[in-house]
Amino acid sequence: MPTLSPTHATRRHILLEGLIWSGPLACLLGLVAHRSWQVLPWGRFGESLLLAGLVALVAWPLRAWRQWPWAYALAAVWLLVFVALTGPVPALAGVLLFVAAMAFGSRLAGTGHPVLAVSSGLAVLSAVLGWLISLPVHRWWVYLPALLLVVYLGRGALRLQAAQCAAAWRDAVAASPRAAGWAVVALGLGSAAAWLPTMQYDDLAYHLGLPWQLLVNGRYALDPTHQVWALAPWAGDVLQAVAQVVSGAEARSAVNLGWLLATAAGLWQVGALVGLQPWARWATLALFATLPMTAGLLGGMQTEGPATAAMVALAVVVLDPTVKRRLLVASLLFGLLVALKPLHGIAAAPLLAWGVARGIGRGAGPGGWALALLSMLVVALPSYAQAWWVSGNPVLPLFNGWFESGYFPAVDFDDPRWQAGLSPLLPWQLTFDTDRYLEGWDGGAGFVLIALAGAWLAGLLERRGRGLAICAGLAVVLPLLPLQYARYVHPGMVLLLPAAALAVQAWLVPRRAAALLVGLCVLDLAFQANAQWLLHTGGVKRSLLGLGNDTALFEERAPERVLIARIREQAPPDAVVLLLSNPFHAELAGRGRTVDWYAPVLQADAARADQDPSGAEWQALLRRHRISEVVLDPATTSPARHAGLQRAGAAPRASAAPLEWWHVPARSGSE
Repeated sequence: MPTLSPTHATRRHILLEGLIWSGPLACLLGLVAHRSWQVLPWGRFGESLLLAGLVALVAWPLRAWRQWPWAYALAAVWLLVFVALTGPVPALAGVLLFVAAMAFGSRLAGTGHPVLAVSSGLAVLSAVLGWLISLPVHRWWVYLPALLLVVYLGRGALRLQAAQCAAAWRDAVAASPRAAGWAVVALGLGSAAAWLPTMQYDDLAYHLGLPWQLLVNGRYALDPTHQVWALAPWAGDVLQAVAQVVSGAEARSAVNLGWLLATAAGLWQVGALVGLQPWARWATLALFATLPMTAGLLGGMQTEGPATAAMVALAVVVLDPTVKRRLLVASLLFGLLVALKPLHGIAAAPLLAWGVARGIGRGAGPGGWALALLSMLVVALPSYAQAWWVSGNPVLPLFNGWFESGYFPAVDFDDPRWQAGLSPLLPWQLTFDTDRYLEGWDGGAGFVLIALAGAWLAGLLERRGRGLAICAGLAVVLPLLPLQYARYVHPGMVLLLPAAALAVQAWLVPRRAAALLVGLCVLDLAFQANAQWLLHTGGVKRSLLGLGNDTALFEERAPERVLIARIREQAPPDAVVLLLSNPFHAELAGRGRTVDWYAPVLQADAARADQDPSGAEWQALLRRHRISEVVLDPATTSPARHAGLQRAGAAPRASAAPLEWWHVPARSGSE
């Protein structure tokens, strides 16, 4: 529908424009009512603006001397800074992973759809490695030749994909140069979170375990004894492991940046398919980049980052009838979402159902449907099937009251922190009372759910975007039914952006539309650091000032990583390490132990040993579990534990304040 000025608008036009503006008005009222400026991280916001200015200053010569558009020059600088801070070898490993996935996926999705080729290729790769995860084949000298062979065999398709991507980039920038430049600034600021080292609690306690085991041991031990989440869905960690094994070092940043760019490219295609003009597509990308949780996810290994990319790619399949093998590609993407986390499959189920209704399986026949179903199961089930085989519970430790696996108490795992309850006001509470629903600060989920609520409702009246708007709304709501946790709604919020932008484009004149979307981008950017503690404490600035050297950050925020690095260098390769501080034992590649709830048996042993003040029980525990190295905080370690270490003859070897590394000598033959 052509845009009309308010003076010539129909009554329907006036009502819909008012509906769209009701979202920003409600957002403004919420900011005032909750006094949100009191939790706005002004320092971090200022640093973001300064960083954007510095990058623009460095990019200016490229624009002035090479006559590049701002988008070209800015993108080049952001990428160079990323490589400089995170390392060229991990960056190349990440590039090889995504290029190999594109080469293989081109055989499935065709050469005209690079985003779908990458996503479907990664889905297949995660399945192949997921089924082989426990076999001793995960070595760089296996991965590297295999990936290079895939690239070589697909070199023709890759040349076509590269040419099409370059042409699409040139056309996109030329269609709206100013919007392109600002969107690249937003994407660059969001990507800066990928400079951060891996320091999130779940990553250090669990997610790093699989990549480190494949790197060190060449296989993954299907053993939840010391980490009850060890058999949880692992597709995201498997793909992280590929880059880590190839590079010989953690490559989380490069893989996460790949997911960010895949999501941005997918959003561009979705916008084109629903009829967004180029400036509005660039605005959609900027909205995505400035969402606080976009940056928050780039700093860790949680599944919502890859799930967002996979869900957006699935939307492309549903909307684009020119995709080759639509049913097969859709089944692979849906399988990947399930393989990442069951909730992602639930959130994407309406999108898949809409695709079936739109005829993605038209002409496939019984054989095509059978192949699609089989492909989906092969991609989705590696972790669930092997978890069931090993533990008797395919989703250990979830629903263990039903499955009664011996690796966890026979109760349904539950986290009461995220049981605030369902309410019609939940979108408002997620936005303005975010710390009840996220390990962050208010505003850390962004303001899209309120500021674009009216636009989303207006989008339901747009024929081209109605289905997308409905599926996006359901993708936000469905994950909140079992748990009211803000991070789970991120894929749905991103999917909502092009549907809402379509309504803004249709019912607002361009100047007002730009004011609304730009204002929302600035607001989300201002609160971006509230999504994650490391962003909130200035981690991006410190990574930049430290030129990628993370030692100071580790010493301050995760000293366990400093001592574990020393243990890897100085202790025997089979040394078993007990952490009595935080349970950050994942990177020990199966040799780590904790007395936290992640290891119920050892936790119970420690509780019994704590009852003996003489330390004899703790001495026996150390011997029984063959502990040779202990990481502890002397100030918080109980007297019983100190006594046990003394009886075992343990002595300090190194420190990273406030922690110490103690060595427990082997028992002599005379004992």
